[in-house]
Amino acid sequence: MNSPYDPPKKHWQLNDEGQPTGAVNLGRRGSFHLVPIPAAQRRKQIDADQAFLNIEEETKENPIINRIRVLVDKWRLKSLEEDRTDITDVTRKLLAQWREGKTTPRPFFCQVEAAETLIWLNEIANKTDEGKQILEELRLANEEANPSLLRYASKMATGSGKTTVMAMMIAYHTINKVRYPASTRFSRNFLIIAPGITIKDRLRVLLPSDPENYYVGRGLIPTEFSQDIKQARIVITNYHVFRKREIYHLPKGTRDILKGHSDKDIETKETEGQMLERACKELLRSKDVIVINDEAHHCYRHKVDTGGKTEEEKPSTPEEKEEVKKNTEAARLWINGIEALGNKIGLKCVYDLSATPFFLRGSGYPEGRLFPWVVSDFALMDAIECGIVKLPRVPIDDGAMTSDKMPVYRNIYRHVSKDLPKKGRSKQGNMNPDDLPSTLLGAIASLYSHYEKTYKAWEKQGIDVPPVFIIVCNNTSTSKLVHDYIAGYELPNVDGIWKRGKLPLFSNIGDDGQPLSHLHTLLIDSEQLDSGEAMNDEFKRAAAKEIDLFKREYRQRFPDRDVSKLTDEDLLREVMNTVGKKDRLGEQVRCVVSVSMLTEGWDTNNVTHILGIRAFGTQLLCEQVVGRGLRRFSYELETEGEHKGLFRPEYADVFGVPFAFAKGTKVPSPQPPNKPHRVRAMDDRARSAISFPRVRGYSIKTPDERLIARFDENSRLTISPEDAPPRTEQRGIVGEGIMMTLDDLKQHRINEVVFYLTAETARLFTRQNENHETPPLLYRDLIPITRRWMNDYLTCLGGTFAQYLLWKPFAVKAAERIHRACAPHKEDKPESYIPIIDQFTPEGTSHSVDFMTSRKRRHDTNANKCHVNIAVCDSDWEIDFCLILESDVHVKSYVRNDGLGFEVPYTYQKKDHLYEPDFIAHIDDGHGDEDLLNLVIEIKGKKDDRARVKADTMNRRWIPSVNGDGRWGRWQFVEIMNMQDAREILAGFSWGSGRQANQPN
Repeated sequence: MNSPYDPPKKHWQLNDEGQPTGAVNLGRRGSFHLVPIPAAQRRKQIDADQAFLNIEEETKENPIINRIRVLVDKWRLKSLEEDRTDITDVTRKLLAQWREGKTTPRPFFCQVEAAETLIWLNEIANKTDEGKQILEELRLANEEANPSLLRYASKMATGSGKTTVMAMMIAYHTINKVRYPASTRFSRNFLIIAPGITIKDRLRVLLPSDPENYYVGRGLIPTEFSQDIKQARIVITNYHVFRKREIYHLPKGTRDILKGHSDKDIETKETEGQMLERACKELLRSKDVIVINDEAHHCYRHKVDTGGKTEEEKPSTPEEKEEVKKNTEAARLWINGIEALGNKIGLKCVYDLSATPFFLRGSGYPEGRLFPWVVSDFALMDAIECGIVKLPRVPIDDGAMTSDKMPVYRNIYRHVSKDLPKKGRSKQGNMNPDDLPSTLLGAIASLYSHYEKTYKAWEKQGIDVPPVFIIVCNNTSTSKLVHDYIAGYELPNVDGIWKRGKLPLFSNIGDDGQPLSHLHTLLIDSEQLDSGEAMNDEFKRAAAKEIDLFKREYRQRFPDRDVSKLTDEDLLREVMNTVGKKDRLGEQVRCVVSVSMLTEGWDTNNVTHILGIRAFGTQLLCEQVVGRGLRRFSYELETEGEHKGLFRPEYADVFGVPFAFAKGTKVPSPQPPNKPHRVRAMDDRARSAISFPRVRGYSIKTPDERLIARFDENSRLTISPEDAPPRTEQRGIVGEGIMMTLDDLKQHRINEVVFYLTAETARLFTRQNENHETPPLLYRDLIPITRRWMNDYLTCLGGTFAQYLLWKPFAVKAAERIHRACAPHKEDKPESYIPIIDQFTPEGTSHSVDFMTSRKRRHDTNANKCHVNIAVCDSDWEIDFCLILESDVHVKSYVRNDGLGFEVPYTYQKKDHLYEPDFIAHIDDGHGDEDLLNLVIEIKGKKDDRARVKADTMNRRWIPSVNGDGRWGRWQFVEIMNMQDAREILAGFSWGSGRQANQPN
C-alpha cells in the first residue's frame, strides 16, 4: 500500500492481538514490539512435556524510537538547505544522493532513514535539549547493559537491505574524516563482524577495492568522493575468530607432568593480544575504530545476576537447554572480542544492525526484550506494507477442533513432537522415512501440492530457476528422515538399490532408479557450515552421497580447477549459497532441508514455501525462520493502474510456524514473477553505438554578457484561491462568525515583490555558475526582466494578488520560470552557456548497457538499427515508436535510455534533479554519415508543470551548451505528444527537412 521509496503514508490498523482489522489508518505506524508475558502470568494449563511454548505476548510502545523518529522527521525537512551549518557539506551531498534517487538501485526509505538517524545522533543531537536528553538515555542504557561500549542499533526487517546502510555509514564517516581530518566526530577505521562465513563473504561489497562494491556499483557516493572512499580501512570477519586458539597441543599426561603441584593449569592458548593480532591486525595501529555488527542480536553481555534471580525463564527441555548453551557461547565470544579491541585501542562507537535486535534465550533477560539502545525501527509489518518483502501467508482455519482453536498446520510440531526422534541419528532407532507422523505427512503433501502449481506457473513463464521450498527441522535425525522421504535414499544394507522420493519434483532419484546428475533436494546443516569449522562426522555421513555428487558436478563445470583442494565444507557452502542462482552449483535446487535454522544472510530470493518442524517459543524465533523466505524475487515497480509506482505483492506460504501477526488469506492461484531478460549491448552491433556527454551543470561563458529573457507559454504562472484563499469565513457551532483575510499581505508594495523575486532568481544563477560567483551587472538586467514577467506572464485569479509571491513556494516557482527564460547575449553569439562535463566520466555510451529486467513491456530491437538487444519500455507508445524508428530510412541508429545513464540536470522547486529522456537517435539530415544529427526524443502523453521545466531546460540549457561545445556533434530535442503525428514529426528532422540543429521544438 506504500511506496518503498517514500515515508509510509498509511498502515493497516491492528487489534490488540496484532491482527489487521481490515481498516486502514492514515500516517505512519508508531514503533512497538511484542514482549513475552512472564511465566507467572501465563495460563496454568500447560502440557507437561512441552517441547514447545505457548506463545503469549503483549504489545509495548518503543517511546525513545518514536521520539527520535519525530525529531529526525523535522530535521529531514531542513537538512538539505544550503545555508544550514549544523551538518557538513559532505553530509549534505551524501543525503541528497540517497534521498533524491540518484543511485542505482535507488535506496529504500527505510535504508535512508536508518542512516539519517545515526547521522542525526552523531552531528545534530547534542545541539538541542531534546537531543541531549536522548543521548543521555542511550548512554545510561549502554552503561547498564554494555559497560565501556556505546552502541546504537537499527532494526530493519529481513530483506530490507542492511548491507546498503552499512555502506552508507562507512561512506559518511570516511569521506567526512578525509575532508575534515581534525574532527573527532568521524573515523575511517571499521571492524565489521558477521555471525558466519556466509554473511562475511557477502559483505565484501563494503570494501572499496572490491569490483562489485556498493559505493560505485550502486552509486552511493557522488563521483567527486570516489578517491576519498578508498582511504577507508576496513576489516570484515566473523565472530568465531575471537575464540582463542590452541598454540600447541599437549597430551594429558604431559600436561599433568608440567603442571606438577601447581594450582594453575598450563596455558596453551593464545593471549588476548595474539588473538587480536590474528583477527584484526590492520586496525591495531588505528584509533577511534567503529564496529559494525551484522545480525547483532547475537552480541550482548549476559545480565548480571542480582540476588540470585534473573528475569528470564529457565530452559525446561533438552532442546531449550541446547539453544541456551549455543546462544550464550556465541554472545560471550562476540562481546568479549569487541571489548578486548576497545581495551587495547579504544572504540568510537558500535553500530548494530538486525531484523530482530532482541535478547535471546540465555541472556539473563526475558527472551524477545528489545535492546534498549535501538534508535530506529522499520518492522516486518512496515516492510510488507511497502512491498519490500514478501507477504507470509499462514493457515487460519482448517475445521479441526483443537483445544487452542489454532489450525493444526499453524504449529505442526506440537502435534508431532512425541513421534519424532529426539536428537541425533543414533536416537533414530529403526525408524524409517515412511514412519513419519501422519500429521506431518499431510502437511508436506498439502504444501507440496501448492508448490507444484507454483513450479508449473514459473516454468510456463520461462523463469530459469525454480521456486524453492525450505524445511527447517529440529535435529539431524528428523531432517534426514524428511529428506529421505521427499528426495529418496539408498536402501540400507543393499548397495546400489535406491528408493525414489515420494514428491516427484523433489526426488533425487530418477525414473530409472538411479541418482540424478543434479540434486533437486539439498540436506544441509547451515549452522555447522557457517561457523567455518569442520562439520561433525554424523552429518558428513548423512550427506556423503550429496557431497560426492557435487564433486562430480564441480569437475564437469570447472575442468580446469582442482576439486581436491576443496573441503567438503567449502563445497556444501558453495551449493547452499548459490541456491537459485543461474549457472552456479545450487541453480536447480528446489528444496532445502535444514537442520535447525537456515543461515542468517542466506540471500536466496526465490523461496515460495516454508515448512517448520521444530519448537517455537516466541514470535522472535517465528520471525527469524519466516524471514529466510521473505526476500523479493523482483524489484520492478508497477508502471500503470491503481498500483502504479508500487511493488507487486509477492508471497511466501508458511506451514508449521505459529506466526501471530500475518493474517491469512484464501490461497489464490500461483502468480509467478515475470521471467528476467538480459538487456545488453551486442558486440556485433557496435556500428550502431551511440555516445553522449555526461553534463553535470551549465555555466555562463563570460562575465560581461548582457542577459535577455525569451518568455513563452512555459513561463506563465497562475495563482488561484485553490492555492491559498484570500478570504475565509470562520464560524463555530454557535456564536459570532468572523472573516479571515490576507489584507495585511496586500499592503506590501509591488517594488518589494520585484526585488524579492530578483534576489531569488539571482541565487539560481549563482548556484549553477561553475565558480559559484554572481555575474557582474546581473541585478541590472534582472530587475526589468522580473517586472516584465510580472506584467505579462503572472495571472492572479479569484481575488488573489501579486504579493502572494512574497511567500517562498510561489517565489521559487516564479524565479525558476524567469531563470529558465534568461540567457546571456552578445551581438556575435546570442547563446553563451557552456556545459559542465563530469570530470571523471565525461562521456557515456551504449557500450555500457548490461542489466537484467523482468518488465513485460519490451521490444526486441532490429540488429541493424540498435546497439542494445532489447528496448525496455514504459508504455505501448514507446514500443510503437521503436518500430517507427526502425522503419525510417533516415534513422541510422537509436537507443532506449534505460540503463544507458543519459541524464540531464535541471532545477525544479529550488532542488536539483536529473531528467532521463526516452530515446536518442542518429538522424541523417543531409550532413552525411560523419555528421549525423543526435536527436533526443521524449514520448509524453500529457504535459504537467515538471515536464515543461524539463523541456525548457533541454531547449534553453542542454542543447545550446552542448552544441556550442561541439565535441559531441549536433543535438536537438523533440517531444512527441501524439503517436499519430510521430512519423511526421520524425520526418521533419530528416534529410531535406530544413530544420536547424539548435532550434527549439
